[in-house]
Amino acid sequence: MSEDEKRRWKGPPKNEKASSGRRMSERKIIAYNAKDESSKRWIERQLSDPYVQRAKADNYRARAAYKLLEIDEKTRILSGAKRVVDLGSAPGGWLQVCLRRGTKEIVGIDLLPIDPVPGAHFVQGDVNEPEDVEAMMKGLSGPPDLVLSDMAANTTGHKQTDSLRTAALAEMALYFASEHLAPGGSFCSKVFQGGATPDMLKQMKSMFKTVKHIKPPASRAGSPELFVVAQGFKAKS
Repeated sequence: MSEDEKRRWKGPPKNEKASSGRRMSERKIIAYNAKDESSKRWIERQLSDPYVQRAKADNYRARAAYKLLEIDEKTRILSGAKRVVDLGSAPGGWLQVCLRRGTKEIVGIDLLPIDPVPGAHFVQGDVNEPEDVEAMMKGLSGPPDLVLSDMAANTTGHKQTDSLRTAALAEMALYFASEHLAPGGSFCSKVFQGGATPDMLKQMKSMFKTVKHIKPPASRAGSPELFVVAQGFKAKS
C-alpha cells in the first residue's frame, strides 16, 4: 500500500466532521429521490460508506479493492505474483490493486464490459468458453502465479440458493486454477457463509500447502461473503 493510501486508511481528514452535517443533508436529498425503498437504502449505504469514499480518494473503481488489499495484508498473496488472472474483473478494482502492487502481467475476464485499465489485458467473455479463455490467456507470457475470483451470482434473497450459486462459481474458479496455475502459485476466491463446500475444501487441501478462510474488514458486516485463500500449489504428478 502506498504512503498516500496508508494515510487515508487512518480515516477521514480532520475537517470532515465540520462538513458532516451538510453532507448528511445531501445524502438524504439524493436518497429521497430514489425510485423505491430498496434503491433508497442502497444509495444511503453507498453515500455513507467510508470505503466508498476511500475508493474515490485513492482512484479505485470500487470499494472491493480494499478487500483484496486487506486479504494481501494477511496472506501476502500479491507478493511476488508477476502473472495474475482475475476472474470476474468488473469494474476493474482488483486489476488496479495488482498493478499498483507490482504485478507485471495481469489478465481478466467478465461477462460485463469495463473501461480499459492501463497495463491490464481484459476480455469481455465467459470463463466457460474456451475461446474466451484462450483470448484472455494470450495476455500472459507463462502460467499465472495467482488466480483471483471475486465472482458472485446475482442474489435472489434466498440464502441457501445464493450460497449454492456462488459456491458453483468458486468451484469453477478452482477448476480453472487447477488447469493453469504455476507450481507454488496461489488461489483466492469469494465464497459465501459457511465457506467453501466440504468437497471443495477437501480438494483444495490436496492441491495446496495451506488453505484458510478470511473475512476482510472491507466486507460489510451483514454480508455473508467470505474469501478462501489457498497457497503453495502442488505441481501435478
